[in-house]
Amino acid sequence: MKKEHLILVTNDDSVNAKGIHALVEVAKQFGEVVVVAPDKPQSGMGHAITIHDPLRLRKTTLFENTNAFACSGTPVDCVKLAIYEILHRKPDLILSGFNHGENSSTNVLYSGTMSAAIEGAMEGIPSIGFSLADYSPDADFESAKFYATKIVKEVLKSKMEKGICLNVNIPKLSFSEIKGIKVCSQAHAFWADRFEKRLDQFGQPYFWLTGEFSDLDKRPNTDLHALRHGFVSVVPTQYDLTAYGSIGKFKSLEDEN
Repeated sequence: MKKEHLILVTNDDSVNAKGIHALVEVAKQFGEVVVVAPDKPQSGMGHAITIHDPLRLRKTTLFENTNAFACSGTPVDCVKLAIYEILHRKPDLILSGFNHGENSSTNVLYSGTMSAAIEGAMEGIPSIGFSLADYSPDADFESAKFYATKIVKEVLKSKMEKGICLNVNIPKLSFSEIKGIKVCSQAHAFWADRFEKRLDQFGQPYFWLTGEFSDLDKRPNTDLHALRHGFVSVVPTQYDLTAYGSIGKFKSLEDEN
């Protein structure tokens, strides 16, 4: 495969995270790499963009022999700035991650990692979000790098439909324990939220979000099922949230005149 591709790498854990450095190693096998990533952790930012504060870019030497920038904004800000102010063209591929922690099921709606990939899909760019089910800042990404290399190679070879990106989650297992890859659907699971009310040092109340993860989906073809059974999950993901099956149900709302 020719190493002629221009690849943008970003994340939501910041330019300092071990995961993005591992993903840059993968990307360098396939072409020229440019990094634009947040200068601080931006987990849980979803598809947020910065509209009330200035955005700042700072060149960084954290990535050897790689053109890299730290951005004061969100992961989506990073993608937008990269395309229009740094690259001045659309890259051939966007890779987001490796996230420290999985982004399976409905967690994709909150994920800054996946929002960067979805932004790429909105721009018509083949994009992949990678997450490892290990929240440790010193997580072992060797298995993740192997499977990311395999998936990137396939995407570059077979192309990707417009408006689609991939959500890839790697289980926290040793290489020998991972059984392979499963292409599957997003599970119906969510956080049952709770808030802990606490007092600060001045006696003023504040709230801390907590809760439990509730998995209501017992289907065998979901990303959660794949991860729990030792597989890397790959979910083709789209930004079009239209419930097409319900359009007919609400046709009566249309003005008959």
